[in-house]
Amino acid sequence: MTETKVYVGLNDSVEKKQLLETEKYINVLRNVCYAYNTPFSFAVEEGGYIHESGEYTKETTLVLTLIDVDRTKVNEIAKDLCSFFHQESVLITENLVRTYYVSETL
Repeated sequence: MTETKVYVGLNDSVEKKQLLETEKYINVLRNVCYAYNTPFSFAVEEGGYIHESGEYTKETTLVLTLIDVDRTKVNEIAKDLCSFFHQESVLITENLVRTYYVSETL
């Protein structure tokens, strides 16, 4: 299976700062995933980003994790998040992962 991570910075691409509280961005991310009927998880992380201009920015980043989601759908979600969060771009990573479930049998 493929594990895909979408890294979305929260600093506005023009203002170069975060305009809304992190929880508002989280709600948008959740609603986008719900709209695509996609299983997901996410984390809030601190990070840095180098803009196309070469300028370095520190920012809060949402890391969306998707397991075994079609690449076309991943790209649609990423484009929506890029647009909604007013980003220059978002970063996507893909890794092959071995997955399995464990449950307790009574």
